[in-house]
Amino acid sequence: MTNNHSIEQFQLKEKKAVITGATKGIGLAIAECFITLGAEVILVARTQEDLADLIAKHSTDAVTGIAADLSTKPGRDELIRAIKQETDQLDILVNNVGTNIRKSTVDYTDNEFDQIFATNLKSTFELSRGLQPLLKKNGTASIVNISSVAGLNHIRTGSPYGMTKAAINQLTKNLAVEWAADGIRVNAVAPWYINTPLAKQVLQNDDYRKEVLS
Repeated sequence: MTNNHSIEQFQLKEKKAVITGATKGIGLAIAECFITLGAEVILVARTQEDLADLIAKHSTDAVTGIAADLSTKPGRDELIRAIKQETDQLDILVNNVGTNIRKSTVDYTDNEFDQIFATNLKSTFELSRGLQPLLKKNGTASIVNISSVAGLNHIRTGSPYGMTKAAINQLTKNLAVEWAADGIRVNAVAPWYINTPLAKQVLQNDDYRKEVLS
């Protein structure tokens, strides 16, 4: 039996989406796909220059960007305010932004631990609840949380990263039930190692790669 599904079968025309971490790696791939499918996208990234380059590449009013540092509380709060100023309704939220520092558990500083949790987990939690009123207005909205296999198994990412992804998995389950009556679907995607800027450097280490794959 042949699977004839292709990206052309799906359309996101007249859908408004917010994508965090949208200028690199998985987030960039998601952004490019959504734009191709006709969505109106609000791209979120830390660096204004990266956003400007991506927006200029597509040259359409359907692609806009907001620079925000989601590792900080002011950055997350300001992003939520900016999105609410730009639109009164939202169809899709992709919580993709993430970071990692690979170390032995005993070697993490408090600041490193807090940075990983703030970027990966707090951003997902706070953006989801902060934008929930806009998603609820839609009646058929969707939140997609980018988790990781590291939230299920030990794959040498470091314990804080795995903890954040496991927490995202549980948050996804909770919100899927809690917000079902509001017409908001909540799902998580858990990728394995992907050759993104975040993983590329460690995957180039032959010994590390062999251990991950063993």
